[in-house]
Amino acid sequence: MFSDLADAGRGLAQAGRYLGQSMRLMVGLPEYDTYVAHREATHPDQPMMSYEEFFRERQEARYGGAGKRGGCC
Repeated sequence: MFSDLADAGRGLAQAGRYLGQSMRLMVGLPEYDTYVAHREATHPDQPMMSYEEFFRERQEARYGGAGKRGGCC
């Protein structure tokens, strides 16, 4: 019984994380932690943007900037 409750709790927590991430993306808040995890996993030998650089790049990409697209994917 307790394992069922624990599984339900983990599922609810995961759903909450997905909902939070979706809400942040809908209002345009960038996911720096996701960027860092991606860079560490796929490009560990390349430099990583600071949070400020990442935020500025995402704002320019969303609202128009210098016309360049950052990132690899």
